[in-house]
Amino acid sequence: MKAPRGTTDILPKDAKKWQYVEDKIRKICDRYHYKEIRTPLFEHTEVFQRGVGDSTDIVQKEMYTFKDRGNRSLTLRPEGTAAVTRAFVQNKLYGDPNQPVKLYYFMQMFRYERPQQGRMRQLNQFGVEVLGSPDPAVDAEVIDLAMTCYQELGLKSLKLVINSLGDQESRLNYRKALVDHFTPVKEELCEDCQLRIDSNPLRILDCKKDMNHPSMKSAPSILDFLNNESRTYFEKVKDYLEMMNIDFEVDPNLVRGLDYYNHTAFEIMSEAKGFGAITTLTGGGRYNGLTEELGGPDTPGIGFGMGLERLLMALEAENIEFIKEEQLDSFIVAVGDKAEKEAIKIVHELRQHGIQIDKDYQGRKVKAQFKAANRYNARFVLILGDDELEKDIINIREMETGHQEEVKLDKLIDYMQNKLLGGHGK
Repeated sequence: MKAPRGTTDILPKDAKKWQYVEDKIRKICDRYHYKEIRTPLFEHTEVFQRGVGDSTDIVQKEMYTFKDRGNRSLTLRPEGTAAVTRAFVQNKLYGDPNQPVKLYYFMQMFRYERPQQGRMRQLNQFGVEVLGSPDPAVDAEVIDLAMTCYQELGLKSLKLVINSLGDQESRLNYRKALVDHFTPVKEELCEDCQLRIDSNPLRILDCKKDMNHPSMKSAPSILDFLNNESRTYFEKVKDYLEMMNIDFEVDPNLVRGLDYYNHTAFEIMSEAKGFGAITTLTGGGRYNGLTEELGGPDTPGIGFGMGLERLLMALEAENIEFIKEEQLDSFIVAVGDKAEKEAIKIVHELRQHGIQIDKDYQGRKVKAQFKAANRYNARFVLILGDDELEKDIINIREMETGHQEEVKLDKLIDYMQNKLLGGHGK
């Protein structure tokens, strides 16, 4: 039996890396005063149809949708924003006196697409959503948080690209210009783009198949269709980023693939050699109006989704070593039936007092137990035989130096805490 296509096992040797990255990001979110939210693994299908948009590839091609025993249509979560917004509306977080509501999440997503390096059918994502403020300074803060996560993990080959999709009026005017531009060459475009001309012409600019078509280079720019309000908003976002010394490029063709985006859109890419053809690490933007689509009051929002698989790939591409060789604090070697029995008690008591320790459970001889301690890279080996037990002592060997000393059993906890915890218990 094998794992389904597009999924992978995260084994213990790799899980440490995930834990390190997630812990680092959680601490950054705490510093920025963002709170964690956890939503169900599946939602009513309508959440994504209305929230993400019927014309998107996610809804049309990539969702894992099924009927439950009550004949209700449910969908495994393909992205986080619609799910978090649904939770925001259902739980009336818009009524919280502390606004805006700043949220972050670690979620597993599910998308049926062709698996490739760093892009799986079951993927892991870190994301941020801020709901309740129309201030462009929030846009800059969200981008700053994403950049900080990458930089504090050690990444240097980064590129931030931003654009404005404008407000509803700007988008409608731009939409008409795109329809007029692409209609004469409609038959030369791929099948998906031919459909997008009527349903979602902005998505044509994001097409990988037609990216080299001459009409792409001559397509009108959204920046030429921004009204005064949208232009002013975008200028403020750029000003705030410059104040934070965050480098960026403006790309008029950056549209993002989801219907709910407006005003600020951004992507962060890796420029590391050997990272791969798909360089995007993070994508996000503002989505004013999404809460209304999901039955809530008009509440402005902005957020991003960061693929953790792609983050780990970027760290590897830049040769960033952030996990030291795993080391076990202590390992007990027991010799004799009475000592073996006492070792169970000692291991339990040390763990209860904050000491990391393990023992042999394979019935190995003494020499093999020491080999196991070496494989675990144990700092200290506790040696207990029936003779030591009779004298109420235990031998403790520091493996790096070979230094060994006898310790009274009733002083063992204090001794190990001083050695490993600086004298502090759990």
